[in-house]
Amino acid sequence: MQTLNREAWLGLLTEQYIKPHFQAKGYTIPENVRMSCSFTSRGASGKRIGECWSNQSSEDNTFEIFIHPAISDSNRVADILIHELVHATVGLEAGHGKEFKQCATSVGLTGKMTATTATEELKATISQWVEELGQYPHATLSSNGIKKQSTRMIKCVCSDCGYQVYTSRKWIEVALPTCPNDECQYQGSDLLPNLGDD
Repeated sequence: MQTLNREAWLGLLTEQYIKPHFQAKGYTIPENVRMSCSFTSRGASGKRIGECWSNQSSEDNTFEIFIHPAISDSNRVADILIHELVHATVGLEAGHGKEFKQCATSVGLTGKMTATTATEELKATISQWVEELGQYPHATLSSNGIKKQSTRMIKCVCSDCGYQVYTSRKWIEVALPTCPNDECQYQGSDLLPNLGDD
Protein backbone atom coordinates (compact mmCIF):
# COMPACT_ATOMS: atom_id res chain seq x y z
CA MET A 1 0.00 0.00 0.00
CA GLN A 2 1.25 3.49 -0.80
CA THR A 3 2.24 5.80 2.01
CA LEU A 4 -0.61 8.13 2.94
CA ASN A 5 -0.43 11.55 4.49
CA ARG A 6 -2.78 12.39 7.35
CA GLU A 7 -5.48 14.03 5.23
CA ALA A 8 -5.47 11.16 2.72
CA TRP A 9 -5.77 8.67 5.60
CA LEU A 10 -8.72 10.54 7.10
CA GLY A 11 -10.35 10.79 3.68
CA LEU A 12 -9.93 7.09 2.87
CA LEU A 13 -11.17 6.08 6.31
CA THR A 14 -14.27 8.19 5.72
CA GLU A 15 -14.96 7.09 2.14
CA GLN A 16 -14.20 3.39 2.47
CA TYR A 17 -15.40 2.65 5.98
CA ILE A 18 -17.28 5.39 7.83
CA LYS A 19 -19.68 6.40 5.03
CA PRO A 20 -20.88 2.81 4.45
CA HIS A 21 -21.17 2.38 8.23
CA PHE A 22 -23.40 5.47 8.47
CA GLN A 23 -25.44 4.37 5.43
CA ALA A 24 -26.09 0.99 7.06
CA LYS A 25 -27.61 2.87 9.99
CA GLY A 26 -29.76 5.09 7.74
CA TYR A 27 -27.57 8.21 7.63
CA THR A 28 -25.79 9.88 4.72
CA ILE A 29 -22.63 11.88 5.31
CA PRO A 30 -22.57 14.89 2.97
CA GLU A 31 -20.07 14.89 0.10
CA ASN A 32 -18.79 18.39 0.89
CA VAL A 33 -16.54 17.49 3.85
CA ARG A 34 -12.79 18.04 4.27
CA MET A 35 -10.74 16.61 7.12
CA SER A 36 -7.33 17.54 8.44
CA CYS A 37 -4.97 17.33 11.40
CA SER A 38 -4.99 20.83 12.85
CA PHE A 39 -5.41 22.88 15.99
CA THR A 40 -9.03 23.69 16.65
CA SER A 41 -10.44 27.19 17.13
CA ARG A 42 -9.18 27.19 20.74
CA GLY A 43 -5.57 27.02 19.49
CA ALA A 44 -2.66 24.86 20.59
CA SER A 45 -3.55 25.11 24.26
CA GLY A 46 -7.28 24.52 23.76
CA LYS A 47 -8.81 21.27 24.97
CA ARG A 48 -11.06 20.46 22.02
CA ILE A 49 -9.74 17.29 20.41
CA GLY A 50 -11.97 17.58 17.36
CA GLU A 51 -14.08 20.23 15.70
CA CYS A 52 -16.48 20.54 12.78
CA TRP A 53 -16.96 23.91 11.09
CA SER A 54 -20.16 24.70 9.25
CA ASN A 55 -20.15 24.63 5.45
CA GLN A 56 -21.58 28.16 5.71
CA SER A 57 -18.19 29.30 7.04
CA SER A 58 -16.42 28.07 3.91
CA GLU A 59 -16.13 29.95 0.63
CA ASP A 60 -16.68 26.69 -1.27
CA ASN A 61 -19.53 25.44 0.95
CA THR A 62 -17.48 22.67 2.60
CA PHE A 63 -17.67 21.31 6.14
CA GLU A 64 -14.19 21.46 7.69
CA ILE A 65 -13.26 18.86 10.30
CA PHE A 66 -10.12 19.25 12.42
CA ILE A 67 -8.46 16.55 14.54
CA HIS A 68 -6.13 17.98 17.20
CA PRO A 69 -2.45 17.06 16.64
CA ALA A 70 -2.14 15.96 20.28
CA ILE A 71 -4.09 12.84 19.25
CA SER A 72 -2.18 10.16 17.36
CA ASP A 73 -3.85 6.88 18.35
CA SER A 74 -5.48 5.60 15.15
CA ASN A 75 -8.56 4.16 16.84
CA ARG A 76 -9.17 7.31 18.89
CA VAL A 77 -8.72 9.49 15.80
CA ALA A 78 -11.40 7.42 14.02
CA ASP A 79 -13.67 7.72 17.04
CA ILE A 80 -13.28 11.53 17.12
CA LEU A 81 -13.75 11.74 13.35
CA ILE A 82 -17.04 9.84 13.59
CA HIS A 83 -18.28 12.31 16.23
CA GLU A 84 -17.43 15.26 13.97
CA LEU A 85 -19.00 13.56 10.95
CA VAL A 86 -22.22 13.23 12.94
CA HIS A 87 -22.18 17.03 13.26
CA ALA A 88 -21.77 17.39 9.48
CA THR A 89 -24.50 14.82 8.87
CA VAL A 90 -27.22 16.29 11.11
CA GLY A 91 -26.10 19.92 10.76
CA LEU A 92 -24.27 22.06 13.30
CA GLU A 93 -27.48 23.81 14.25
CA ALA A 94 -28.52 20.55 15.96
CA GLY A 95 -25.73 21.02 18.51
CA HIS A 96 -25.46 17.96 20.75
CA GLY A 97 -29.23 17.69 21.09
CA LYS A 98 -31.80 15.01 20.25
CA GLU A 99 -31.06 14.73 16.52
CA PHE A 100 -27.32 14.54 17.15
CA LYS A 101 -27.80 11.91 19.86
CA GLN A 102 -30.01 9.75 17.64
CA CYS A 103 -27.40 9.68 14.90
CA ALA A 104 -24.44 9.33 17.29
CA THR A 105 -25.90 6.41 19.20
CA SER A 106 -27.05 4.75 15.97
CA VAL A 107 -23.50 4.73 14.58
CA GLY A 108 -21.99 3.47 17.83
CA LEU A 109 -21.06 6.45 20.00
CA THR A 110 -21.87 6.53 23.70
CA GLY A 111 -21.47 8.69 26.79
CA LYS A 112 -22.06 12.42 27.26
CA MET A 113 -22.84 13.77 23.81
CA THR A 114 -20.32 16.61 24.11
CA ALA A 115 -17.54 14.06 24.74
CA THR A 116 -18.54 10.76 23.18
CA THR A 117 -16.51 7.58 22.94
CA ALA A 118 -17.01 4.48 20.85
CA THR A 119 -19.02 1.57 22.19
CA GLU A 120 -17.18 -1.74 22.54
CA GLU A 121 -18.82 -2.91 19.31
CA LEU A 122 -17.71 0.19 17.41
CA LYS A 123 -14.19 -0.09 18.89
CA ALA A 124 -13.93 -3.60 17.46
CA THR A 125 -15.16 -2.36 14.08
CA ILE A 126 -12.71 0.56 14.08
CA SER A 127 -9.86 -1.84 14.92
CA GLN A 128 -10.71 -3.85 11.82
CA TRP A 129 -10.77 -0.72 9.68
CA VAL A 130 -7.38 0.41 11.00
CA GLU A 131 -5.91 -3.05 10.47
CA GLU A 132 -6.93 -2.88 6.81
CA LEU A 133 -6.09 0.78 6.20
CA GLY A 134 -2.95 1.02 8.32
CA GLN A 135 -2.06 3.30 11.21
CA TYR A 136 -2.80 7.02 11.23
CA PRO A 137 0.42 8.58 9.84
CA HIS A 138 0.95 11.05 12.67
CA ALA A 139 3.02 11.40 15.83
CA THR A 140 1.68 13.21 18.89
CA LEU A 141 2.48 16.91 18.88
CA SER A 142 2.67 18.07 22.48
CA SER A 143 4.86 21.17 22.42
CA ASN A 144 5.39 24.13 20.13
CA GLY A 145 9.03 24.69 21.09
CA ILE A 146 8.26 27.29 23.74
CA LYS A 147 10.18 26.88 26.98
CA LYS A 148 8.63 24.02 28.88
CA GLN A 149 7.18 24.37 32.32
CA SER A 150 10.03 23.71 34.76
CA THR A 151 8.02 22.29 37.65
CA ARG A 152 7.15 18.61 37.90
CA MET A 153 3.44 19.36 37.94
CA ILE A 154 1.68 20.35 34.72
CA LYS A 155 -1.30 22.69 34.80
CA CYS A 156 -4.35 21.59 32.79
CA VAL A 157 -7.11 24.17 32.36
CA CYS A 158 -10.61 24.09 30.91
CA SER A 159 -10.66 27.00 28.48
CA ASP A 160 -14.44 27.24 28.83
CA CYS A 161 -15.12 27.34 32.60
CA GLY A 162 -11.60 27.86 33.95
CA TYR A 163 -11.43 24.62 35.94
CA GLN A 164 -7.79 23.73 36.52
CA VAL A 165 -5.87 20.78 37.87
CA TYR A 166 -2.18 20.03 38.30
CA THR A 167 -0.81 16.60 37.48
CA SER A 168 2.51 15.00 36.59
CA ARG A 169 3.79 14.09 33.13
CA LYS A 170 3.58 10.44 34.17
CA TRP A 171 -0.20 10.62 34.62
CA ILE A 172 -0.71 12.72 31.48
CA GLU A 173 0.92 9.87 29.55
CA VAL A 174 -1.62 7.46 31.08
CA ALA A 175 -4.69 9.63 30.40
CA LEU A 176 -5.57 13.29 30.00
CA PRO A 177 -7.65 14.77 32.86
CA THR A 178 -11.20 15.85 32.06
CA CYS A 179 -13.37 18.76 33.15
CA PRO A 180 -15.70 17.60 36.00
CA ASN A 181 -17.81 20.78 36.12
CA ASP A 182 -21.48 19.83 35.60
CA GLU A 183 -22.30 23.39 34.54
CA CYS A 184 -19.61 23.49 31.85
CA GLN A 185 -20.70 22.73 28.29
CA TYR A 186 -17.48 20.75 27.81
CA GLN A 187 -17.82 18.73 31.01
CA GLY A 188 -16.16 15.36 30.47
CA SER A 189 -13.94 16.59 27.64
CA ASP A 190 -10.19 16.06 27.73
CA LEU A 191 -8.09 18.95 29.03
CA LEU A 192 -4.88 19.52 27.13
CA PRO A 193 -1.86 20.26 29.30
CA ASN A 194 -0.07 23.61 29.32
CA LEU A 195 3.41 22.55 28.24
CA GLY A 196 4.58 26.08 27.61
CA ASP A 197 5.01 28.92 30.09
CA ASP A 198 2.58 28.67 32.99
